[in-house]
Amino acid sequence: MGTLVPSSPGLSINGVIYRYTTVKDPDAAMLVHLQNEDADGDGYIFRETDDWTGLPGNTINKLIAINNIPISRWGDGSIEVEGEGQVVEPTLVYTYKIDECFNPQSNPICPGYVDPATFLSAESIIDPYDPMADDAVLGTLEATNPELYEEEEVDETIESDKEKATRDNFEKGLAASQNALTLANTISQDTVISAMNTPVNMYSYYATSISGGAYRETTQLVDAKLPENPRGLLNGLAQQLLHEEMVDAQYEKLEF
Repeated sequence: MGTLVPSSPGLSINGVIYRYTTVKDPDAAMLVHLQNEDADGDGYIFRETDDWTGLPGNTINKLIAINNIPISRWGDGSIEVEGEGQVVEPTLVYTYKIDECFNPQSNPICPGYVDPATFLSAESIIDPYDPMADDAVLGTLEATNPELYEEEEVDETIESDKEKATRDNFEKGLAASQNALTLANTISQDTVISAMNTPVNMYSYYATSISGGAYRETTQLVDAKLPENPRGLLNGLAQQLLHEEMVDAQYEKLEF
């Protein structure tokens, strides 16, 4: 069954359509069983029997409704003949449907759907990271620019002024780093533009000469007057005579 229907969660069989032809003696007893084994146990999950006893061979088309049995229950299928006769050209089709709410979390409209936000507890929410509150970051910046972070002994009553000065020094340090990067990028761009504007020395191309000279015509026409073509004259005369005959034929008078 895995090769007949797609493998999808929530898929179930809701119908079986089959067609076959029997070849038999009308007086012979014959039973045809169409069946699928139960993958979860013994016996069959589906079995339909057609009784052809006393009937001549013929073709049958049949639709059997199934009560949405999950695809996991459907085992191997087979056609079994009991009695005298044979089945030819069998065709078996399984109809199915997919339950979109097999997993309730696949769609908010499914019964039992739970908003994922409800799974988050207060302890699982991560606070946003502030690098300015990280002692390791501040220590690295201070080690890189020590002159901007020189400690001074001040009275506790002016602690707020010290904090303000520290913040100003930190901003100056960032500005100095940014200005250095900007200056480096500007110098790099100026170097590229200068190289692009450097004139190309074309003298080596101008100074090159190609050996050669004047190529004069060497073919001469000895006789400037071409002789008449006798064959051409004959062809021209024949064409003229034919033309005159056609014109005369158009104006020929009819005699009564």
